[in-house]
Amino acid sequence: MTTINNNFLKLNSSYLFSRIASEVKTYDSKNAGAPIISLGIGDVTQGLPSLAGQAMVDAIGDMLSPSTFRGYGPEQGYDFLRSAIVQSQYRSRNVDIDADEIFVSDGAKSDTANIQELFSDATRIAMNDPVYPVYVDSNVIGGRTGKWVDGRYEGVVYIPISSKNNYRFLLPDVPVDLIYVCSPNNPTGAVATKEELQRLVDFALDCGAVIIYDAAYESFIRDPRFPRSIYEIPRACECAIECNSLSKSAGFTGLRCAYTVVPKKLQVKDAEGTSHSLRDLWLRRQTTKFNGVAYPIQRAAAAMFTPEGQAQIRELTDYYLKNATIIRALLDETSLEFSGGLHAPYIWINVKQDSWECFRMLLEEARVVVTPGAGFGPSGEGHIRISAFAMRESVVSALQRLRPILLMNWKK
Repeated sequence: MTTINNNFLKLNSSYLFSRIASEVKTYDSKNAGAPIISLGIGDVTQGLPSLAGQAMVDAIGDMLSPSTFRGYGPEQGYDFLRSAIVQSQYRSRNVDIDADEIFVSDGAKSDTANIQELFSDATRIAMNDPVYPVYVDSNVIGGRTGKWVDGRYEGVVYIPISSKNNYRFLLPDVPVDLIYVCSPNNPTGAVATKEELQRLVDFALDCGAVIIYDAAYESFIRDPRFPRSIYEIPRACECAIECNSLSKSAGFTGLRCAYTVVPKKLQVKDAEGTSHSLRDLWLRRQTTKFNGVAYPIQRAAAAMFTPEGQAQIRELTDYYLKNATIIRALLDETSLEFSGGLHAPYIWINVKQDSWECFRMLLEEARVVVTPGAGFGPSGEGHIRISAFAMRESVVSALQRLRPILLMNWKK
């Protein structure tokens, strides 16, 4: 008799953003009114940068001729893209990463979820809380956690982040094997400093842990004092895997293109104590389970790693950061504690009430969608996340609706 993977039964009934979409759809079908404005899910709203669009058009032209047609490509990505990433993202920052340590994929979400397959079921995982839910859920599916009890999965080392510590990055207080870190952070918008990342690398090296570093929002960092890659920290190549994406930086949410760096220096041991290259294991995994990103999309991505492409990314991310500035200005009129919106497209707000109740109140009274903090982990309760990924006019309209509600409930 065929049986299922029982680990799926440990998961909450639905993924956070699927649940939000379902509740919004149900509410809208039963309640007529002004159009609902979403400041919830972090999907981009601006058009693609022109350079990416033209590169993709040219690449489609290549696909029309037998002499330039591309069929199956290398699973780890074409050399032209991997080399462009190395030069733009690493060598330009005096970081020694090679092209054969770069793995092109269809998204940082996929990579951060799939990378856990390289590690044993007994791996002890840690992550700051609140956190992007994919980190936790993928390890639940992988069998590294116990049951969901009182808002937490047994066996996970949660590191509570709150207004009490200014939403700063903290280290586990016990030895662990795998540490997930996102900077700039989703959902809090906080950015890890060099000193914090140095302590993280030192901790990982001391206890033999591997860091999964999600840098999907690094293009929003404006202060050069903040590192945009963990590999700017000495010896991080010995203990860290880095994931990055073009989804939010270049508007590729619908195109799907990202990359993960697995350094050759990163070694882990098997049950018998023999060392193995994680880079080689990831290569083996990808060549087995992944057929690569489409050639036209990789050409579009490569265009984004040129100086002109980086300038267009800067322009695009400036647009969303301006939205965040407008949102923060309203919050400054209130007594609400909040973080983010300076080097990240998210604003994390301490509403000090049930986060799903707050979500429903703002939906019903303002027809504005936000993200309940409880969906990001137990320490997210009492908070909501607002996304700056919206059209400017939508942000302005949403804030006009939210302003009387916020001032009535949380006037400074």
